[in-house]
Amino acid sequence: MPRNRARSFLREECRILVIGAGGLGCEILSNLALSGFQHVHVIDMDTIDVSNLNRQFLFREKDIGQPKATTAAAFVESRVPGVKIIPHVCRIQDMDVTFYMQFHMVICGLDSVEARRWINATLVHMVDEKNPSSLKPLIDGGSEGLKGQARVILPSITSCYECSLDMLPKRTTFPICTIANTPRLPEHCIEWASVLEWPRANPGKKLDNDNPEHVQWVLDTALGRAESFHITGVNWSLTQGVIKNIIPAVASTNAIIAAACTQEAFKIATSTAPYLNNYMMYTGNEGVYTFTFDYERRADCPVCGGDIRSLTLTPQDTLNTLVDLLSTLPDMCVFAIY
Repeated sequence: MPRNRARSFLREECRILVIGAGGLGCEILSNLALSGFQHVHVIDMDTIDVSNLNRQFLFREKDIGQPKATTAAAFVESRVPGVKIIPHVCRIQDMDVTFYMQFHMVICGLDSVEARRWINATLVHMVDEKNPSSLKPLIDGGSEGLKGQARVILPSITSCYECSLDMLPKRTTFPICTIANTPRLPEHCIEWASVLEWPRANPGKKLDNDNPEHVQWVLDTALGRAESFHITGVNWSLTQGVIKNIIPAVASTNAIIAAACTQEAFKIATSTAPYLNNYMMYTGNEGVYTFTFDYERRADCPVCGGDIRSLTLTPQDTLNTLVDLLSTLPDMCVFAIY
């Protein structure tokens, strides 16, 4: 793409959606604005907590309690002339296909596996072979402590997020007898509130760990449990970490991964260099190390694959049997979600 045409496309035409305005999202929004992208939307349903201020640099103490999306958008617009960032304080599931179709690409800075799976499946299912503009590149970034990754997903062409679920670390679990009878750690109290007490107090209602009201309920319930057992340390940040299985973020890791995501967006938008094919891993535990490789598509992927997977059931099996079977196949649970 000629230089003048690339500059014009960045400033006047290219529209990017950033999902998440937390540690990664703040860095991504800033980088996009400074790289010349002038039409950006951001979605985040969360509000600013005091625990965010050490690494989410677009927020200040006066912003506590305010929506992350609107605050981040206003801050970047005030510092970078010409950029327009439109915030959306809602869940990604609240938007329809028409909304996502308006963007040239989507960048994720999420801390939720479920949300990643949802947007991944949505973008894959949006692809219409007769309409090339329906293919929206998905750039996904993630960080866990001193480790992180960035990847470029071309829906229906390259491997999708669902293809790589087996790379996710297993969730830390606690024995039911411990959390029910002899809790010793603040995590035990939070697990008790979310796993045992929530279903009892809210029958038939699924706990949404992206809903601040649900998280607050778990926090309040866990605090009561912790007080009765003389346990300290239950707070909002830890509650989110336990129910979302979040590993504490490090600001420097966020900066590195956000820079990688923004660079891929710039390369795709301007064709100035080949974009990532298609997965980059980073670790900063001992020095700085990156490794790039092509994560291959899975033929049996339930989202982008074409193979049919068979499950064996008998006439005596119940619905609970099917649910238990699906629970042993993490990448099949997508059908239970959608």
